[in-house]
Amino acid sequence: MTCACTEIHPPKRIVLTGGPGAGKTAVLELMRKTLCKHVKLVPEAAGVVFGGGFPRGGELEARRAAQRAIFFVQRELEAAVLATNAAIALCDRGTIDGFAYWPGPDDLWSAVATSHDDQLARYDAVIHLRTPSFDGGYNQENPLRRESAAEAAAIDARIADAWARHPRRYEVISMPDFLAKAARVIEIVRSELPSCCRRHPIAELGETATTEESCR
Repeated sequence: MTCACTEIHPPKRIVLTGGPGAGKTAVLELMRKTLCKHVKLVPEAAGVVFGGGFPRGGELEARRAAQRAIFFVQRELEAAVLATNAAIALCDRGTIDGFAYWPGPDDLWSAVATSHDDQLARYDAVIHLRTPSFDGGYNQENPLRRESAAEAAAIDARIADAWARHPRRYEVISMPDFLAKAARVIEIVRSELPSCCRRHPIAELGETATTEESCR
């Protein structure tokens, strides 16, 4: 949305993450429509990689190759967005998420010549949307989602473990009211904005799709 502020802001990287069915895509769409123009969205690297035709094989080496590609694309997407006078680069997942999807037998960090601590330090905050349980609203009707409720919960737990040591990790639990969940995320992101942008009024939340159509 429009904002009268023309200052150059010290940028922050904030990650929105979560397991399958957590509502991440829908929350990001709401934030795109409601928050100040200085909040710039960084698209999910996996979507860019696989949407561009990168092979999505099940073999171990194919899976390792995909995660290495996603890691490097993620870093360059962030760099491109931060060049646009973003007060916040709001990342649809971060480099740390790859740790939860890495098939081994070694670790992702040695494979991309970095460390877990260095990657945690890239981000100013991380917001983890927790995946709902089967009886708590997990949507298995989405044709793009391959995971069962149990598999989604296991992925969500690995993501939580990967980000656990971040000093500014916010956890947003699953809620029956999706808009309440989205409002909590918007509240967290807005609190990270510079004061000039926090004064900018936000639009009312409206109805939106609540299905998560993530590539991983």
